[in-house]
Amino acid sequence: MVEIDLDGQKVSVTEGSMIMHAADKAGTYIPHFCYHKKLSIAANCRMCLVDVEKAPKPMPACATPVTNGMIVRTKSEKAIKAQASVMEFLLINHPLDCPICDQGGECQLQDLAVGYGGSSSRYQEEKRVVMHKDVGPLISMEEMSRCIHCTRCVRFGQEVAGVMELGMIHRGEHAEITTVLNDTVDSEVSGNMIDLCPVGALTSKPFRYQARTWELSRRKSVSPHDSTGSNLIVQVKGNKVLRVLPFENNDVNECWLADRDRFSYEALNSDERLTSPMIKQGGEWKTVDWQTALEYVANGLKQIKADHGAQSIGALVSPHSTSEELFLAAQLVRGLGSENIDYRLRNAEFAKGEGVKWLGTTIASLSTLQSAFVIGSNLRKDHPLFALRIRGAARQGAKVSVIHDWADDWAMPIATSVVAPASDWVRELSAVASAVASDKGATAPVNATAGDSHKAIAQSLLSGERKAILLGNAAAHHAQASTLLAIANWIGEQTGATVGYLSEAANTVGAQLVNALPGEGGLNAGQMLDGALKAAILLNTEPEFDSAGGADAAAALTSAQMVVTLSPFKANMPFSDVLLPIAPFTETPGTFVNAEGRVQSFHAVVKPLGEARPAWKVLRVLANMLGLQGFDYETANEVLAAARGAEDAGKPFVSAGALGNGTSAYMSASGTAGKPATAAIYQLDSIVRRAPSLQQTADGRAAAPHEEVAA
Repeated sequence: MVEIDLDGQKVSVTEGSMIMHAADKAGTYIPHFCYHKKLSIAANCRMCLVDVEKAPKPMPACATPVTNGMIVRTKSEKAIKAQASVMEFLLINHPLDCPICDQGGECQLQDLAVGYGGSSSRYQEEKRVVMHKDVGPLISMEEMSRCIHCTRCVRFGQEVAGVMELGMIHRGEHAEITTVLNDTVDSEVSGNMIDLCPVGALTSKPFRYQARTWELSRRKSVSPHDSTGSNLIVQVKGNKVLRVLPFENNDVNECWLADRDRFSYEALNSDERLTSPMIKQGGEWKTVDWQTALEYVANGLKQIKADHGAQSIGALVSPHSTSEELFLAAQLVRGLGSENIDYRLRNAEFAKGEGVKWLGTTIASLSTLQSAFVIGSNLRKDHPLFALRIRGAARQGAKVSVIHDWADDWAMPIATSVVAPASDWVRELSAVASAVASDKGATAPVNATAGDSHKAIAQSLLSGERKAILLGNAAAHHAQASTLLAIANWIGEQTGATVGYLSEAANTVGAQLVNALPGEGGLNAGQMLDGALKAAILLNTEPEFDSAGGADAAAALTSAQMVVTLSPFKANMPFSDVLLPIAPFTETPGTFVNAEGRVQSFHAVVKPLGEARPAWKVLRVLANMLGLQGFDYETANEVLAAARGAEDAGKPFVSAGALGNGTSAYMSASGTAGKPATAAIYQLDSIVRRAPSLQQTADGRAAAPHEEVAA
């Protein structure tokens, strides 16, 4: 530790720290533009100049290392004069258009100009003009004359996103930030550049000219998409969501958001929203009131139960639904006497596991891994924020190894990549196990010949201390998912690596926790989607897009006597008989459990649109109409308490005893034909599918985003 004197205050910081770090620790604000705690130091804006005793001139606080006994003054006449001079230079070419700038009211330059800018400008020459650029549907670069060349966006692409899509060309007054080749910005985390921009050069294209920052109410929420469980600030005006920003949580999403989390809100305001209950009569849809719709559903379920038995009724539920909704859906089906409920819509195997499948480690630990072995995942697109952490670890020397059916561009160094069709993954993983066994002098669980790539993966897992084996969406949905897990567990035991699932959806862990799974004698999702039901309840899901069966699953549901769809959108209309409008995550309280078992509850941030109602309330009232016992909940908190049990209620994490990636599956190297069902980045759930700006991106437009290895 090194002690310095900062404005008369003694501050101790780690040796090698900069003056800016000492100021942060002491709570002293030093004006800056280019410095950001998550990016490398550039020291090109010079706004953070401070007075260091015995230094001949002001020094940049972000790039000046501390030394023992150093005396720093941030508010001396010398420092203030230097900062004011820098501000004058920054403003000479900056357009004076704050009233029409979309950044007005939340602009760092605007704020600091008040404190350090002059009352008038001495600059008499013509201001420079930079031509606008079209870089895609998410980021607006219409006003690049406002850019102050802090290069935060450039460094973010290089260091965090892994793709340098923006760069600076020319020099001096002619310098400008551009894509160089007039390309679009296609990174799946590009929206973070908007947050990083301290001026109005990079702004949100979907939010452009929608509202002023001071008109917006700010409310916390949790993302309903992938299993990161990103913390959000949802900004609202007039009961309408207008913008979504990250809420900083270093243990979950740090200060970043994936574009999927940031821009999907557009779907919440779309014309595809279902705002009133609807019943199909004579092939035509009629709008009805809630009482009529629920009575129709209750009477239909009672009749089908009487005619065909309770086992003819089932529920297909989405893991993007809240824990409260999933719990009540399971309770309702079981109250009718059926065990037919399942959230595993894209799975090909439905083996009963041991414990709740989860990440096997903490999300934060991904940033410090020394070795990561990922099986069956397009990590960058499936889990963008997990990819950021593993990319950061790779930049620090971590070895990343992959088994997948195509060579993805993960925008990070890959130490070893084994490209093989999904039918060969068991054999390839068995070969890695054989290499580990050979190195350890142990007996391999499965006989398989190890090649150089398998030996390299084994060596990376046997070295170092912090290592993880991560099974992706394709591995979870694989026809031999249990076998893959069993072999991965054996490798983990031999190498000391943690083993876990990256988990597909926001509430995959929560769905297991509340037992949204078939009980003894119950049908799994594959069987239910194969036409085995007379009455199907679809909670927040569209089988054509959300299941392994695809169009065949949707066609099979046409044979059911009654299909009830609970959705925020006009979904499943060709084969549904009843549509019940339920509230999306912004309009209902609820809880998601992310991949690491973190329980995150949230409140509604706006009122439900039209006649939409929270799904947990709809399910509770429907159960009451069916005469089922135990559905007297008044609040979502009561439902959650019942779902988690008295012992775990209120705890921030799922109890360790409930979590477990164990399996008793037989280990064999033989493969099974068939490609696992996975979703593209902007096809994951009903909300992102209906977000126009996301669908206009390169990822959204790509019908065939990769070349597959033939199975």
